[in-house]
Amino acid sequence: MQLTRDRNVFLAEVFLRVALAASFLSAVADRFGVWGAPGESGVAWGAWDPFVEYVALLNWFAPAALHAPLGWVATIAEVIIAIGLLVGWKLRWFAIASGTLLLVFAVTMTIATGIKSPLDYSVFTAAAASFLLAAIPKSSPSA
Repeated sequence: MQLTRDRNVFLAEVFLRVALAASFLSAVADRFGVWGAPGESGVAWGAWDPFVEYVALLNWFAPAALHAPLGWVATIAEVIIAIGLLVGWKLRWFAIASGTLLLVFAVTMTIATGIKSPLDYSVFTAAAASFLLAAIPKSSPSA
């Protein structure tokens, strides 16, 4: 019985790592037009400038000169966290970083646009999943 549970936890952990990483990388790809041009169906930004406009909306309290740098910081953090989740090195640390970044996004979205947007995009759910990933004891598929 324990063997099946450990294997199931391991498989769920791998699925969660890949799902979180894919979500981060998909959002980054959208900023650079990989999923299509601005205004196309299913495209959130489609280019860097619309993304920076969204960063400005969420960070209304920051000076305009910081909006693009904040966008770069978020983008670089998302890529690094995604790679860390996929590789699995220092997994607990990367899971906590993922949860923290997503929680910051969720709170900022809530303050700037209301609660509906982070709920619709499951940002709180992804943050909670990241923190749960950090809490999973090290497992092994053969344990």
